[in-house]
Amino acid sequence: MTQTVQLPLWLFILIVLFAAVTFASHFLFPSVRWFFRRRLERAVSRLNERLERPIQPFKLARRHDMIQRLIYDPQVSQAVVDHAREHGIPENVAFETARRYAREIVPSFSAFAYFGFAIRVARFLSNSLYRVRLGHVDDVALREIDPEATVVFVMNHRSNMDYVLVTYLAADRTTLSYAVGEWAQVWPLSRLIRAMGAYFIRRKSRSELYRKVLATYVRLATKAGVTQAMFPEGGLSLTGALMPPKLGLLKYIVDGYDPDGHDVIFIPVGVNYDRVLEDKILTSAGRARERRFNARIGVIAGRTLKQFWLRVTGRFHRFGYAAVSFGHPISLSDFAQGTDKDITVPLARHLMRGIGDIVPVLPVPLVAWVMLEHGPLSRAALNMRMEKLIARIPHAHIHMPRHDRDYAVEVGLRQLLERGILCEKDDKFAPVAQHRDLLGYYANSIRHLIPPDLGTVSAPAQ
Repeated sequence: MTQTVQLPLWLFILIVLFAAVTFASHFLFPSVRWFFRRRLERAVSRLNERLERPIQPFKLARRHDMIQRLIYDPQVSQAVVDHAREHGIPENVAFETARRYAREIVPSFSAFAYFGFAIRVARFLSNSLYRVRLGHVDDVALREIDPEATVVFVMNHRSNMDYVLVTYLAADRTTLSYAVGEWAQVWPLSRLIRAMGAYFIRRKSRSELYRKVLATYVRLATKAGVTQAMFPEGGLSLTGALMPPKLGLLKYIVDGYDPDGHDVIFIPVGVNYDRVLEDKILTSAGRARERRFNARIGVIAGRTLKQFWLRVTGRFHRFGYAAVSFGHPISLSDFAQGTDKDITVPLARHLMRGIGDIVPVLPVPLVAWVMLEHGPLSRAALNMRMEKLIARIPHAHIHMPRHDRDYAVEVGLRQLLERGILCEKDDKFAPVAQHRDLLGYYANSIRHLIPPDLGTVSAPAQ
């Protein structure tokens, strides 16, 4: 026992390292984790004091624990059995498939990543790219929402900037949990998005097991009071017009709703831009009649470098205005009262009408509509047509820069002229033929607000 044993130096170092790791994992790491966990809990408590809707314990649960809770849910367990029987595979194989789905869906929310990083980046990007405006807000109705109710923001989907813009403008009220598609499942973007509390969905999955796992997660999150944000249209509009609602996530919420539990409150959100960053990509996809976006990484990098160079040289101008409006809350319990039928379809239509009613009307869409319907026009004729249009949509939420209609016309014209969508000839402004689809794209964003007798802008099938 007291004999000297000779070892190579590399083996001695390896033994010491293993011993250090074992000691740390058994004695040091638990204490360190406990220390930081306590600091995080105190930080979240301070955050909750200033938020209108506090961060729910459900979002702060360990991701591993949430995955276990999800895959052992009775409904998921039954779906595993059904999946194994249908495909003729052992139940343990089906169970591992369900676990893989759960790991793909469940987020790993970090209050530090959300408030320490994401909100600051969202604020910087929003204000760097646009003149951000908060449109209509029903403050009284929003303050009267039951603190125990689950809030779901439902919004139109104009751009991938929607996530950034609404997150920034809602930062003082609550944290938002988005449902994001397959486009975001790219490392390291996926890690950041999960840390912000978003959950991934496969929009075209036909697997009943996958749908049950996803439906169960949505049900648990809704029951736990997690504030969510969703796009009923299911994807970006290729024409700029509002699209018919998709029923997937909304049906999961409706089916999981317990009338004896907490209410679910839907808040319509309308988003609009003077310039959508992806407009050319979207209109190209619309012409091709397919939702495949030709957004090569080289093209994206080139445009990013161009904007960076313009900013460095002092020639960068923001892309006009971006505005968000928050509408009147809609209670699920009130909407479902007095009926035992499936209310998903009528609720979806009602929500889309609520969103459409509060879509902000901005200078570029106004000018685009007038030019598409009545161009070519002189400046005086354009001002007159704009005045008539505004008078015919008194209930629309129009953002008038500086409260000056002439200045709004100038803002809209400048954006469209600089991009070559309009041209000026013989003191008249006219649409450029090869860019009429872009002009229609912006006009279509307010098409649903225009009375039919003022003209129509056709929206191609999507």
